Amino acid sequence: MPLSDWEQRTVRVNGQRIHLRIAGTSGPTVLMVHGFPESWHSWRHQMDALSDAGYRAVAMDMRGYGRSSKPAEVAAYRITESVADCVGVVQALGESTAVIVGHDYGAPVAWASAWTRPDVFRGVVGLSVPFGGRGQAALPGNAFGERRPSEVFRELAGPDMLFYQEYFSLPSGVAQQEIEEDVRSWVISGLYSLSADRPLPPELAGVDLTSLPPDFLREFVRGAMCVPRTEKFGARLELPEKLPHWIGQDEVDFLVAELEHSGLTGPLNYYRNHDLNWEVLGEYDDRPVTVPALFIGGDRDVATIWSQEAIARIGEKVQDLRGSVILPDCGHWIQQEQPEAVNRELLGFLGGL
Repeated sequence: MPLSDWEQRTVRVNGQRIHLRIAGTSGPTVLMVHGFPESWHSWRHQMDALSDAGYRAVAMDMRGYGRSSKPAEVAAYRITESVADCVGVVQALGESTAVIVGHDYGAPVAWASAWTRPDVFRGVVGLSVPFGGRGQAALPGNAFGERRPSEVFRELAGPDMLFYQEYFSLPSGVAQQEIEEDVRSWVISGLYSLSADRPLPPELAGVDLTSLPPDFLREFVRGAMCVPRTEKFGARLELPEKLPHWIGQDEVDFLVAELEHSGLTGPLNYYRNHDLNWEVLGEYDDRPVTVPALFIGGDRDVATIWSQEAIARIGEKVQDLRGSVILPDCGHWIQQEQPEAVNRELLGFLGGL
């Protein structure tokens, strides 16, 4: 179905304007939450698949993105506000419950929504990032947020480097300046470099990256996602000669136009709240995720790779895990790189609820 055929709606929730695209007019609601640096558009391959199967597919622009509100305060992007936005969207649509699906930064939002508001979210699917508790990112040595995120970032990076999430959150705004210099090239580089299309270095050929020894894993993350203090994150990315096969020029144009219009302040403000999120989620630390859950990762997705401890231990925190699926030859942009596999897993999960 052409994108223009999906309903476009803006709702006022939690004091914000939230832009939605909706496929389907009836059936159980499935709310989809994107990550950085995307928009509702990252779920385009799921919209018709869900609506054709009898679900009401709802993809939202998170605050700070696209046509949604862009509050200026950093604290407006903390996890509790994101959860409240998701709850508000469900209620604004006249529903009492929904299944929530999140990718990248949207995955911790989805997990937190189901964790803290199981009265609203009757099921949860996390793509790329498994449940990480109050730490959100499910990092090595901090699977469920046992330690403050900023401490783990610095330990992981070492003294001469910055973990990319700390780089994104620097008050100097260096990440925003870097991206704003050439949004198109930065976006294309990120899409390619974090996908399965980018060849692995020869020394990693044939290695199962989802089961690395702890010390090797830390070195892998440091090499892939940490930035020397004298460089920019773009030094870790590679601009390809042609686009990956799974994304077209029109789709890149859409993503770039959205970011050039909305700016990067809001999207990067999410990363400035990790420690605050860790604090506000502390009251839920002894509670499990009680609703049915599914995790989908990619064997070439750096976030899935660094999350191997949290994936192995997820049963300690998620009571009703219906599956933990690792897609082969799949990078970070899971629902776009392998939409058919993702749709199959989503529909199988939804059908079992």
